[in-house]
Amino acid sequence: MLAPNDRSTFLSTLPACQSDRTAALAIVGISTALFALAVPFAGMPLARVPAFVASYQSALVVSDTITAVLLLSQFAVLRTRALLMLATGYLFTAAAAIVHALTFPGLFAPAGLLGAGPQTTVWLYMIWHGGFPLCVLAYAWAKGAEGGVRIAGPVRHAVLGIVLGVVATMAVFTWIVTVQHDLLPVLLREGRYTTTMMVVVSFVWSLSFAALVLLWFRKPHSVIDVWLMVVMCAWLFDIALSAIVNVARFDLGFYAGRIYGLFAASFVLAVLLIENVRLQAQTMDLLGMLRRQSASERDLHGERERLFSAVVESSNDAIITKTLDGTITAWNRAAERVFGFSAKEAVGKPIDIIMPEGRREEMEEILARTRNGEVIDQFEAVRVNKNGQPLDVVLSLFPLRSADGKIIGASKIARDITERKRTQAALNREVEERQRIFETSQDLILVTDGYGNFVQVSPSVKDILGFSPEDMIGHTATEFIHPDDLEKTREEMRAARRGQTKRSFEARYPHRDGHDVTLNWLGTWSEPVKRHFFIGRDLTEKQAAEAQFRQAQKMDAIGQLTGGVAHDFNNVLTVITGTIGILSEAVADQPDLAAITRLIDDAAERGAQLTRHLLAFARKQPLQPREVDPNALVVEAAKLLHPTLGEQITITPQLTEDAWPAMVDPSQLTTAILNLALNARDAMPDGGTLVLETRNIFLDEGYASMNPDIIAGNYVMIAVSDTGTGIPAALIERVFDPFFTTKEVGKGTGLGLSMVFGFVKQSGGHVKIYSEEGHGTSVKIYLPRSTGVQETPLEALRNVPIEGGDEKILIVEDDALVRQYVVTQIRSLGYNALEAANAAEALTLIDGNADIDLLFTDVIMPGAMNGRQLADEAARRRPALKTLFTSGYTENAIVHHGRLDSGVLLLAKPYRKSELAGMLRIALAS
Repeated sequence: MLAPNDRSTFLSTLPACQSDRTAALAIVGISTALFALAVPFAGMPLARVPAFVASYQSALVVSDTITAVLLLSQFAVLRTRALLMLATGYLFTAAAAIVHALTFPGLFAPAGLLGAGPQTTVWLYMIWHGGFPLCVLAYAWAKGAEGGVRIAGPVRHAVLGIVLGVVATMAVFTWIVTVQHDLLPVLLREGRYTTTMMVVVSFVWSLSFAALVLLWFRKPHSVIDVWLMVVMCAWLFDIALSAIVNVARFDLGFYAGRIYGLFAASFVLAVLLIENVRLQAQTMDLLGMLRRQSASERDLHGERERLFSAVVESSNDAIITKTLDGTITAWNRAAERVFGFSAKEAVGKPIDIIMPEGRREEMEEILARTRNGEVIDQFEAVRVNKNGQPLDVVLSLFPLRSADGKIIGASKIARDITERKRTQAALNREVEERQRIFETSQDLILVTDGYGNFVQVSPSVKDILGFSPEDMIGHTATEFIHPDDLEKTREEMRAARRGQTKRSFEARYPHRDGHDVTLNWLGTWSEPVKRHFFIGRDLTEKQAAEAQFRQAQKMDAIGQLTGGVAHDFNNVLTVITGTIGILSEAVADQPDLAAITRLIDDAAERGAQLTRHLLAFARKQPLQPREVDPNALVVEAAKLLHPTLGEQITITPQLTEDAWPAMVDPSQLTTAILNLALNARDAMPDGGTLVLETRNIFLDEGYASMNPDIIAGNYVMIAVSDTGTGIPAALIERVFDPFFTTKEVGKGTGLGLSMVFGFVKQSGGHVKIYSEEGHGTSVKIYLPRSTGVQETPLEALRNVPIEGGDEKILIVEDDALVRQYVVTQIRSLGYNALEAANAAEALTLIDGNADIDLLFTDVIMPGAMNGRQLADEAARRRPALKTLFTSGYTENAIVHHGRLDSGVLLLAKPYRKSELAGMLRIALAS
C-alpha cells in the first residue's frame, strides 16, 4: 500500500523505464520517417481549407489546456517550480492558439479579428512556437531529484499567478502584433516567406533544439522527460515543415507541420491520461483492498474484543475501569473474588467502596495524575474488601482515551499481594534470623561449592583461625586444611554427596599465626543448590578442659593410690611404734640395744611424717577447720621462717588490711606455708626475697570454666613468691605429683608441694603456680571465705556498676584458653578487641592498626620478647599507645622482682569482670 502523496506515482518524478524509452524512440522514428517523406513535397500547393485551421487550433487549445490542468494538479501536490514552468508553457500555447485563430485571415473575418494585419498571424506563430521551447528550457533547468526546488506559500497563489501572467503576456503580444503591426518587420509577402522570416524561424527552431538537448542531458530522466523529448522532436518537425521547407500557406508543409504540432501537443496529454487511468485502476484496486482489509480488521477487532473480554474475565488480577470522577464502569470476576463485591454491586458505584478510611486524598491524587495522562505502574497500596478487611495490593493505572485522544477515564489492574507479603515477611524474618545466627555464631560456618571453593565464611573465622572471611572466600578449601587431614576431609565430602548426610569428623586447620586448630565438623550436602555446608566447633577449649580433667583424674588416681599405700603403711608403723616402746623398756639396761631401738623409733617417726604427707596429698588426713585470720597466721609463719631461712633471704609481708577470714585448719595451713617457704629457700641458694601476701579474691564463672575443679565464689588468697631460679615450663604440670622433685638426691622427698595441693583441695580451695625460669616462682593458695561475714567496704566498691567503652584494645596472651576468655570479657564490655599470641604478632597488628588505644599484655610470655619488652617497643613505635599489664604473679611480687617499674598498671590474675572493667578505664584515662 502506497503512502499518501507518494511522489513516485507522478510522471514528473517516476523514473523512466526501458519500455518508456522504447515507445518514445519508436514514435520518434516513425515521425522522422514521415518527415523525411514529406520534406520533398513541402512546397506543393494544396487547396485552401480554412476549416482545417479552425479545427486544428481548437483541438490544440483543448489539448494544451487539459495538459496544463493535469500538470497543475501534479504541481498542487509536488509544488515544484519545474512543473509550474512546464504548465505555463502549455497554458501559453493554448492562449497563443486562441489569439492565432482569432486573427487568422479568412477564418472569422476576411482580414482576421482584433484589427489583425497581414503580419499578425505569422508573428503570433513565431511567438507561439518560440514561447513553448523557452518554458521547456526553464523546466529542464529547474528539474532535479524528486522534481527540483519547491515553491513556498499557497498553491492557488502560484496557479493564479501563472494564469494571470500568461493572459497578460498574450495581451501584450496581441497588442504588439495588432496595434503596433506596422512597426514589425515583414515576415510574409504575397504568401511567400521573406529573409527575415527565415532568420526568425531559424532562431525559433534553435530554441526548440536547445530545449531538446538540455532535456537529454538533464538526467536522470522521468517519464514526462522522455515524452517531452518526443514532443520537442515533433515540435522541430512542425516548425521545419510549416515554416522552413514549405513555400506558403496551405501547401503540403503547412498542413503537415500543423498535424505534427497537434501530435506534439497530444503526446504528453495522452501519457498523462493513460497514467491517470492507470492510477484510477490502482486506486480502485487499492480501495477494494482497503475495503477487504477493513472488513478483515473489523473481524479481527471483533475477535480481539472477544479475546480481550475473555482475558479480562479469566485474569487472576482484578481489572476495573472508572470515570475521571471515580465512578466504576467495569468490574471483572477477579475483582469480585478479591474485593467481595459482585459486578452488579460495584458498577455505577464510586471507587470509595474499596478505599480504607482516611485514604480519600490518595484516591484524588491518583485521579489527578490520570487526568494528566500519567501511567502509574506497580504502586503498592492498601484497599479493603466487602467485609472491611484490609488487603495489600499492587496497582497499575492507565488512562483511557476516546477515539479523538481525549482522556475519559482510567483502567486499573489490582493484584492481591496480602498473602505474598505475609510470606515474604516470614521469609525475610527467617533469612534475617539465619543471617544473625551466621554472623553471631561462635562456631565456624563454611559454605563451599561442588568444587570445594569457599562461597560463604562466618565472621567467627577471625576468632578461631585468625583469617577474615575475605581471606578465604573464592579460595579452595585445600589451601586451609592441614595436609594430613585433607584426604579424610575429601572422603567425608564424597560421602555427603552420596547421600550420607550430617557427616561428623575432625580436621585440623592451620591458624594464621602458625599453630594448628582442631575443629569438629558437622557437614552436609545440598543437592538443590549444589553446596556443601559445614559447622566447625573449635576443640581448643575442650581439649584443654580434657587435659585438665585428665590431670585431675591422674591426681585423683595417684591420690587414691597414695592414700591406700599411706593407710596400709600407717598400720605397719602403728605396730612398729607400739612395739618399739615395749622393746625399748626391755633393753633399757643394755646400752647397745637401747641405741638400736632409738634408731628404729626415729625411723618410725620419719615414716609417720611421710604418711601424714601422703595422706595430706590424698586428702584423707583428719582436718580441724575453723575460722582463721589469714593475716595473723601469715605473720606467725613469718616469725617462724626468719631463723629457718637465714639472713640472706628477705621476708616481705604484703597483707590486705581487710582480709576475709578463711575456713581452714590453721596448723595445716601453717605447715603448707612453711613447705612453700622452704621450697623457695632452696630455689634461692644465693639469697633473695620472699613475699608473703594476702588478698580477697572473687573467682568468677569464666575462671571456673577454665578450671573445672573450682567453684565460682569468694576466696582468700595467700601467695608465696620468690625471686629464685624458677621452674622450667615443661615441668610445671608435674610439680604437684608426689615424689616428683628437681632437687638433688637426699635433699627432698618430693612430697612438699603435693601435700600443699592435697590440703588445699581437701579444704575446698584451689592452688595455682606461676613461674618463669630465671626469675622466680609464685604459688597462690585460694581458700574458701568463711560464711556469715558482712560485706566489706572494699567488696562493696568492687560491686559497683561495670563501665565499658568503645575503644580498640589489643590483647596479648600466649595461653589460647585464657586469651579467648579475656577477649570474650572485653568484647562483652563493648570494646573492639584484637588478639595476638606473642609479641611478634602484636607488633604486626600495632603497625597495621593506627587506631589501637590500649595494649593489654601478659608480662610473662615465651619467645624473644616478654610483655615488658613488648610494651617498650610498642611505645617506641607508637608513643601515645597506653599499656596495661596482667600476670599470674601478684603486683607486689612482680614489682619487687624488678620486671616492672613502680607505678605501672598491673592487673593480677585471676580478676573479676568488674576489676577488669575498672582497670581498663583507668589505663585508658591515664
